[in-house]
Amino acid sequence: MSRISFHAGKRICAGYLMTKDKSIFIKNIYYMLSYAFQVLKQSNYDEVASEKFEKAQDLFAAILSKGIAQQLKQGLYREYVTKNETLTIMRGKLDMPNTIRNRIQRKKKLACEFDELSEDNLFNQILKTTVHYLLIDDGVEPDRKVALKKLMVFFDGIQLLEPPEIQWSRLHYQRNNKNYELLMNICYLVMDGMLQTTESGEYKMAAFADEHMARLYEKFILEYYHQHHKYLSEVKAGQVNWNLVGDNNESMIRFLPVMQTDIMLRLKDKILIIDAKYYGRTLQKQFDKYSLHSGNVYQIFTYVKNQDKDNTGKVAGILLYAKTDEEITPDCMFNMGGNPIGAKTLDLNKDFPLIAAQLDRIAADYFGKVDEKAS
Repeated sequence: MSRISFHAGKRICAGYLMTKDKSIFIKNIYYMLSYAFQVLKQSNYDEVASEKFEKAQDLFAAILSKGIAQQLKQGLYREYVTKNETLTIMRGKLDMPNTIRNRIQRKKKLACEFDELSEDNLFNQILKTTVHYLLIDDGVEPDRKVALKKLMVFFDGIQLLEPPEIQWSRLHYQRNNKNYELLMNICYLVMDGMLQTTESGEYKMAAFADEHMARLYEKFILEYYHQHHKYLSEVKAGQVNWNLVGDNNESMIRFLPVMQTDIMLRLKDKILIIDAKYYGRTLQKQFDKYSLHSGNVYQIFTYVKNQDKDNTGKVAGILLYAKTDEEITPDCMFNMGGNPIGAKTLDLNKDFPLIAAQLDRIAADYFGKVDEKAS
């Protein structure tokens, strides 16, 4: 592996993403994204899939370059935005206070407020702002920057945003802007997950924040099973209902937290609940003794026992941790009150076929070898 450099408090290695105590092949981030967003499996992204990347931001720049180019062929998304202008003729509705002000100043113009279809909307503003910061980052290859600069010619009338002021919650997708969903998520990973403010007030790319990788990790595992284990009766991120006894449950249940699983796999009457964990440290240490995080164990135990309300023993639970650089990594299963419950580790610092094999093995160990053609 190439020389380690220090950047923004986190380690970045050529071809690897380092977040706290774990490393991930940059290429594996692409594979994880391709499961989370099926559009990456379309033919126009083939070149991205075949390239090697030294830095995560270069990967994101490559995806945005292809995605924006494709969007430009279809036309940039336009939506109605409210404009306020002083005109010689009436348009839209009259802005009375400003019109009176014009009259006082002897200006024979009307202050109007109207809606107009415009490319200068939040979606395109986020795209332009993200590309702006990628263009000034050393981690993006020069040829990639040239391609992005050519695309930005078409964004001349679109304003840049200040990164902290981006209102991500305002993004809503419908049929005519559905193509932007992948692009906006890539922008979010860059702007909210990697962009950091330096002491001088400037912005600089850092490694991923663990919270962003955690969400991608969960989504990837769910979609992997959904796509490659068709024999399963059900693959979802489902909720577990509380197994309550008594007459007042319906009125009091609102005080209980929602039990939302990351991944729930079902084959006939057997269920496997997987809770994906992406932490800096997999184990907790107390008095020189290493153990699983107690909160994680209580959580998966609660999910399993409430799901298996009839005590059939046909519900299992696994804490699936992303591997860290710790010497001890969990790989254990226990029988807890009749249910298999334990913890395993997924090594993201391997070639993708080996990662896929680990996920396949988890399903095979619980559900058994299944002939998909016969299922």
